[in-house]
Amino acid sequence: MATVWLALVLLCLSMYLLLDGYDLGLGIATLLERDPAARHRMLEEVAVAWDGNETWLVLLAVSLWAGFPAAFGAILPHAYLALIAVLFSLIVRGVSTEMASQAGPAPGWVQAFGVASLTAALAQGVVLGTLTAALRVRSGAFSGSPFGAVGWFCALSAPTVACLYLALGYAYLRAKTTGAFCSSAARRGRLVALAATLLTVACFAAVNATAAPLNLHGPVRSIAFVCLLLFGAGGVTATLLTLRPGARSDLVPLAGLVTALLAALLAVVVARYPVLAPPSLTLADASAPSTTMTFLAVGIGLNVPLILFYTWFAHHAFSGKLDAGSNGRDPRLARSLP
Repeated sequence: MATVWLALVLLCLSMYLLLDGYDLGLGIATLLERDPAARHRMLEEVAVAWDGNETWLVLLAVSLWAGFPAAFGAILPHAYLALIAVLFSLIVRGVSTEMASQAGPAPGWVQAFGVASLTAALAQGVVLGTLTAALRVRSGAFSGSPFGAVGWFCALSAPTVACLYLALGYAYLRAKTTGAFCSSAARRGRLVALAATLLTVACFAAVNATAAPLNLHGPVRSIAFVCLLLFGAGGVTATLLTLRPGARSDLVPLAGLVTALLAALLAVVVARYPVLAPPSLTLADASAPSTTMTFLAVGIGLNVPLILFYTWFAHHAFSGKLDAGSNGRDPRLARSLP
């Protein structure tokens, strides 16, 4: 049952990284765009689905708390500072998205949206870095300092996550826009995707120097790890080949990045299983009683299909391309206007 619950946690984590990843990337991209109308178009792409995307973060926290309370109680204070920055940044993003959507291309709200997106991405990278530091747990409770968790690996993981999100954002723009706007997104996205790939490789190379080294003992684990990395390399290659101006592929760059991100995440899980948090907090140590997990799985299991449907519907309702000549107004809204 603990392994099944881990799969649920990974589903929530994957959906959040992919969905909120692209809209955080779009927010970061507004900071690199000079045209106010183009910045507002990027924000409009986020406005149609940002709330549903962040629902997966809530479900992730609930799933981790319900299924692995010991891990939740040890990890949360370990990353308090970075998580507080993430939450405040997401609040600012939500407010600025709604205000800018109502007020038009107001530069102050759009700039706040971009800065908060960058802060949230960097803070999530710091959270990732803190998870490679050894947890100090005494009598089942966290006994360390949140300041001690921020180390040199955070300085590498923070820009890595931000670059990954920015690459997802540009790939999403490549699929959702036309004309010169699409070509500019493709050109910038290719450079960012290459930088994100190099930073990710550096993270994999440096992780064995942290408190959470990869566990590749055994042929099955090693083969699975290598296959996942090759799968991710294929996704990156497809992205770099098709994420360029003039390419006749709309969804291939985005699909390649999604494939690479999922493959990297699963490779880390394969290499760390059954450890949830370093140095030795395992699934068996952290999991709730099986009867509790079975009971909670019913409630959470009923919510997952509903959130999946809402996510699909929100993106399907605005599935067309955003016209580059719409002066910041989303022309797809006309479908619902009388």
